[in-house]
Amino acid sequence: MKAAKAKSIAVFVTLALTPLSALADSGFYFGGSVGSATIKEDFSGLNIDTDSTPYRFTVGWQFNDFFSLEGGYHNFGKFDERVDVSGSPVDLRLQADGFTLGATGSIPLGNSMSLFGRGGAFFWDGDAILDNITLARPEDSNLYLGGGATVSFTERLKLVGDWTRYELEDTESDVISLGFTYRF
Repeated sequence: MKAAKAKSIAVFVTLALTPLSALADSGFYFGGSVGSATIKEDFSGLNIDTDSTPYRFTVGWQFNDFFSLEGGYHNFGKFDERVDVSGSPVDLRLQADGFTLGATGSIPLGNSMSLFGRGGAFFWDGDAILDNITLARPEDSNLYLGGGATVSFTERLKLVGDWTRYELEDTESDVISLGFTYRF
């Protein structure tokens, strides 16, 4: 796990440090988004049904109108819930973040719009905190899958709306987000 996470970080840093002048008029792009994440799960009797405000940053290379590879950072924000433990209400907080590495396939719909699907690996770690006491610090690498649409404002700037499902060990979180990409 640690080697895979280190490899993802290396790819992300390499793309981020590539001279911008060398990327002019290339397939290199970066982006960001913010949205809403949900989680509905029963953790050994603790029923969680809450949402958070996640954000994501990506860098990638678009090979053509149909295919790109990208890496990024995704933070789920904080899932806060008041739960009942042995008849007493307590505060539960779940949080996770990590790096993504994946591929995106696109279908252009005219000059300014396209649909896409994406998938890849999410290398993450998290915290489960009950009344300010850390119960667990899980880490893993799991699958993510999603899809959405883009609308081009210019040749370089696109609005991106998407849905992505992230697996976090035995739990899933759905993220709906809105953001942008800028291609150099």
